[in-house]
Amino acid sequence: MRESTVAVTVANGKEKDLDEVLQTNTVFVNVSKGQVAKKEDLSNAFGTDDLTEICKQILAKGELQVSDKERQSQLEQMFRDIATIVAEKCVNPETKRPYTVNLIERAMKDIHFSVKANKSTKQQALEVIKQLKESIQIQRAHMRLRFVLPAKDGKRLKEKLRPLIKTVENEDFDDQLEMVCLIDPGCFREIDELIRCETKGKGTLEVLSLKDVEEGDEKLE
Repeated sequence: MRESTVAVTVANGKEKDLDEVLQTNTVFVNVSKGQVAKKEDLSNAFGTDDLTEICKQILAKGELQVSDKERQSQLEQMFRDIATIVAEKCVNPETKRPYTVNLIERAMKDIHFSVKANKSTKQQALEVIKQLKESIQIQRAHMRLRFVLPAKDGKRLKEKLRPLIKTVENEDFDDQLEMVCLIDPGCFREIDELIRCETKGKGTLEVLSLKDVEEGDEKLE
């Protein structure tokens, strides 16, 4: 009875009317072949041959069976979602222009990237970025920040922030230190914590943009 299953559309544990959840309350040994489980097998596997009670047990403890076609469709959607995330987060480092989703998809196919259904699309997107660096010009888009620090903290914090900053676009130090800069998005949390802790909440940090790309720039095809 290890292959026993119930054909279901949805099962979230909240639906009380089984007719609204089940396509059928028939229990199969093999759904694709239409082999129905015998009462004796049901009793041995579930301790009862009551189909309603068995369906409840399967819905509560079993796993939703997904067809090969549905699984392939899910993987294809994940593949595109991953490509979309990569396109949103990355640019060509030479032109500073973003790539289209279609181009990223082609590049992923070229490196034979295989989607893993049990891993998040965001996690896999980061893996894709690392792998694509071997075949195309690509890097995480810079994040543009503006931070304002009290004068007494400015000079000291400036030295600590320098290693985390890619490019300083504008700097003004009068009554306070105000700086506009580009950073790697991966450094944002460290910069945020550094400013909050070192200034005891008196410093401010503002995200101006997530990409160092001017509006109107064409995407690379």
